[in-house]
Amino acid sequence: MNLLDKTLVVSLVANALLAGLFFAFTCAISPALGRLDDRSFVDAFRSINTVILNGWFLSVFFLAPATALTAAVWGTFAHHPFSWWVAAGALCSLLTVIITVAANVPLNHALDAALTTTPAQVEQTRSAFEATWNRWDFARTFTSLGALVLLAGGVSAR
Repeated sequence: MNLLDKTLVVSLVANALLAGLFFAFTCAISPALGRLDDRSFVDAFRSINTVILNGWFLSVFFLAPATALTAAVWGTFAHHPFSWWVAAGALCSLLTVIITVAANVPLNHALDAALTTTPAQVEQTRSAFEATWNRWDFARTFTSLGALVLLAGGVSAR
């Protein structure tokens, strides 16, 4: 297995981990949190926002697009026939990061900074956050699954 193949495998695994995490949020975690009362929802989501910022998650989060882009550029310059699969997968992986950084993270920061001393503030905080965050989470779930499928196509075309 050469270095390009190893980069593809690392990219595939990293993107699969992210796709699985975002899929779990879309299918289970967000619906479960949606059943909570406003105070519990805000407290639980704030806790998730704190806990997820760890070395494991951040390493995978940035490794996924970095390795996908590296493999795409490398494959393109080497004129490999699988490179269009990998390039499309890298684009989806990059879109996942862009969506997260441009949409989900600012929403997380707003949730964390919101005043929640009264029940009305808690209700307003949740209503300003939940539906929009869930839409963007669905979008990044779709792009991360796209990255996974396209990178797997690239690996199988290899």
